[in-house]
Amino acid sequence: MSPVGAALWRSLRAHQVYGANTDVGKTIVSTILCNAVQRQKSQNQVAFLKPVSTGPLEDADDRHIQRHAVGTLTECLYQFDEPVSPHIAAQQKNFTVPHDNELVASVHKTLSGWAGNGVNFALVETAGGVHSPGPNGNSQADLYRPLRLPIVLIADSRLGGISSSISAYESLLLRGYDVHSVLLFRDEYYKNHEYLLSYFQKKSIPLLSLPTPPSRPPMEDADALARDEEAMATYYGRVAQGSDIAGLLEQLTAKNAERIDRLESMADRAHTTIWYPFTQHHGMEAKDITPIDSAYDDYFQTYVRSDEVSQSDSSLRATFDGSASWWTQGLGHGNPDLALSAAYAAGRYGHVMFPGNIHEPALSLAELLVTSAGNPRLKKVFYTDNGSTGMEVAVKMGLRAACDRYGWNASQEQISILGLKGSYHGDTIGVMDCSEPSTFNQKVEWYRGRGYWFDFPQVKMSGGVWRVEMPEDLKEPLGADLEFPSLDSVFDVEERVQSAAGERYREYIRNTIHDLVHRQGMKFGSLIMEPIILGAGGMLFCDPLFQRCLADVVRGYPELFGTNAAKSAQGSTPESGSSWSGLPVIFDEVFTGLYRLGRRSAASFLHVDSDIAVNAKLLTGGLLPLCTTMASNEIFQAFSSPEKSDALLHGHSYTAHAVGCQVAVESLQKMMRMEQSGSWDGYREDWQPTLPASESSNDNLATVWSVWSHQLVHDLSHAETVDGVFAIGTVLSLSLKDMQGGGYTSTAARGLQQKLSTSGGKFNVHSRVLGNVLYLMSSVTSRPDALRSIEGLLREALL
Repeated sequence: MSPVGAALWRSLRAHQVYGANTDVGKTIVSTILCNAVQRQKSQNQVAFLKPVSTGPLEDADDRHIQRHAVGTLTECLYQFDEPVSPHIAAQQKNFTVPHDNELVASVHKTLSGWAGNGVNFALVETAGGVHSPGPNGNSQADLYRPLRLPIVLIADSRLGGISSSISAYESLLLRGYDVHSVLLFRDEYYKNHEYLLSYFQKKSIPLLSLPTPPSRPPMEDADALARDEEAMATYYGRVAQGSDIAGLLEQLTAKNAERIDRLESMADRAHTTIWYPFTQHHGMEAKDITPIDSAYDDYFQTYVRSDEVSQSDSSLRATFDGSASWWTQGLGHGNPDLALSAAYAAGRYGHVMFPGNIHEPALSLAELLVTSAGNPRLKKVFYTDNGSTGMEVAVKMGLRAACDRYGWNASQEQISILGLKGSYHGDTIGVMDCSEPSTFNQKVEWYRGRGYWFDFPQVKMSGGVWRVEMPEDLKEPLGADLEFPSLDSVFDVEERVQSAAGERYREYIRNTIHDLVHRQGMKFGSLIMEPIILGAGGMLFCDPLFQRCLADVVRGYPELFGTNAAKSAQGSTPESGSSWSGLPVIFDEVFTGLYRLGRRSAASFLHVDSDIAVNAKLLTGGLLPLCTTMASNEIFQAFSSPEKSDALLHGHSYTAHAVGCQVAVESLQKMMRMEQSGSWDGYREDWQPTLPASESSNDNLATVWSVWSHQLVHDLSHAETVDGVFAIGTVLSLSLKDMQGGGYTSTAARGLQQKLSTSGGKFNVHSRVLGNVLYLMSSVTSRPDALRSIEGLLREALL
C-alpha cells in the first residue's frame, strides 16, 4: 500500500485530540470546540472523526457529537461494542484487524475528502490515553505519528492528574508532535488547572480550563437518559457563554497559518543563508530546495507549494528517503526507542568530558563492539565524531605502527598508502590525501594524494547475468570477464581464491607492489579499503576476490615493504591472531558496515580480519553523529612510551558523547536481535539460488541477499538505458548508459532522478545520484510492501 503523507491543508484546520488518561472528557471538549467553531461563522463546516471506538453503540462518541453539536459531520471508522481496550475488543470479536498503515490511511483519506468538500475544521479523537493501544496493540502515540496532526491535549483534573498530564505531554513531545493547546476541567479541590496553567505558560502553550460537566445520573431510571441529555445541553450552553473558547480557536487558527507560512518561506530563507555541502550553488534557485516538515519511518514529509495541490490534497507529501538520509538511516526516522534512549542519556549526563573518565554508555558500547565484531584482532575502541575524523585516526594508527616497525621517519620521507581507485574516506585534509585525484579534491589547495590506487574488477548484473568485468587496460594481467549463476557464487571467496582468477589477481598485485617499492622507491604505511562497495566513488562494487587477494598479498609478502620483514612476519600467522604482517590493514566500514550490506560487518564477506576498522553512519541508527575506530592491541602498543608526545594526540570536545553512545547501544542491540530472530529471512529466501525442490530448505537460504527483490534486479538489468545493476543488503545501484563515459560529473542519471521525484502519485522518491549512477537505500526495518511500491516506480520509469 502507498505511504501516507502527514496531514496539513490550507482550507482545513485539522487537530488530533489526545487525552492524558482515559475518562478525562475528550468527547465533551470535542463537542464544545465543534459548537464554538459553528458559531464563529455561518459558512463554517465542522467534522468529527473517531478512528476507533469501543463500547455500546448508543454511548459512542460520534453519537454524542451528533446529539450536542448538531450540524457536525461525524464518522467512526472501526466500532467495537465491547467496552474494553481496542486491541482486546478486536481479538474478542475475531475481527480482521486493520494494519496500522491501513488505519492511518483511512484517517488521511477521510480528512482529504472533507477538505475537498468545504469542511473548515476537523477533530480526530483518539481512544483512552496517549499510550492506550490501538487495534494492533501499538501505542496510539506511535500509531498516528505518520499524520503528525497538531495536538489538542485534554489534561486530567483528578488526583494524580498533574503527573499524568505532564507525562502525556512529554510523550507526545518525544515523538515530534506539536501540542497547540491544553484544555481541562476545573476542580476547585485539586486545582490541577492552576498548576498546569503555570507549567504550560512556560512552554508558550495556551491552557483553557472549563467548568466541570454534570455527573451522569444512574441509567437504571427510566428517564435518566433524557435528564442526562438535558443536563448536558444546559452545560454546553453555559460553557459557550462563560469560557474563552473563541480566543482559543483564534490561537489554533493562527498556529495553523503560521506553520504553513513557515514552510512556504523556508526555501527562500535557506537560499539566502545556507551553504550546502556537495552542491554547486551557481544557478541554484529557491525552488530547487525541498522543505521537510518532519520525517517518520522511511519517509520525509515534504512541503508542496499551494499552486501544486488541489483543495483536497495535503500540503505535505510522503517522500521516500532514497539516500537513507545520506547513508545514516538504519531504524527509521522518528524511532521512539532511539529517541527515548537519547532522552535518558541527555537527562542522566548531558555531556561529560571523556579523557581519564568513563561513563556507562561509552563502556557498554565499546564492550559490545569488541564482543560482536567477529574479528579477534580488534580489542581497543577509539571514539570520534564522524566517519572522516574516525578515518583520520585510523590513518594515524596505521602509519605510526608501520613507521615504528620499519624504522621510517615520516617527517623526513613520504609514507603513502595502498588503496583502490574511486575510494573516498572523508573530506578532512588528512584522509583526503588517501584518495586518488578526483572531483572531490582536485581544487583543494592542500591536497597532495599520497598513495597508489589499484584499478579493480567490478561486479554487476547485466542482461540477467552476474558479471565480473575487468578494467579494459588490465585484461591481459587479470584475464577475461567472468560470469556467475548467482550473487552467492560471486561471494564464494574461499572457493574462488584457489581459482586461476585468484592466482592472476595475486600475481598482478604482487608484481605491482614490488615495482612501486623496489623500482620507484615508494614506502607504504597501510592498506585502506572500503569492503565490497566504494560508496562516494560511484557505488563501485569491487570483486570480493580482488579485495581478498589484495589483503593476502599485503600480509603474505612482508618483504615487499621494508628491511624489517622478519619482525613483520614474527608471531602468529596473519589470520590467527592480532600480529599484523606486511602492512596494517584498515577497513573503512563507515558506509558498508553495521548491516548496510545485510551483515554485521562487510569484512565478513572477504574472510579477512582487519587490524583497524572504522564504523559510523548506521552506528546510531541514523539519529546522532558518532564514530568508532577499533584497533588491535599491537597497533595500540605502537603509541605506548614514557613520552606524552608519542600518545595518540587526537580528540574532540564531544568525544564519546554519552547521548550518542547510549543510542548506539540501543541501535546495535536492536539490529542484532533482528538478525538473530530471522527478521530478514524472507529477503534471503527471495535471493536463494535456484535449487531443485528436494534440495530447497531454510539451510539453503541465500548468504548474500538484498531487501530489493531479485526479480527487480534481473528485470532492470535488461532495461535499454541500464548499463548494470546490483543490489546487496539495503543498497540498490543502477548505472545508466552514458555515451560520454560516465563518472561523477555525468548527468546521465538526472532524468531518472527527476522522474522519481515527480511521480505524480500520492508519494514520490528523494534520491541522490553519483554521476551516471542512481542509488536507493532503505532502512533495515523497511517493510516489504513499501519497497515494492518504490520498485513499481522504477519499473514504470525504466521498463
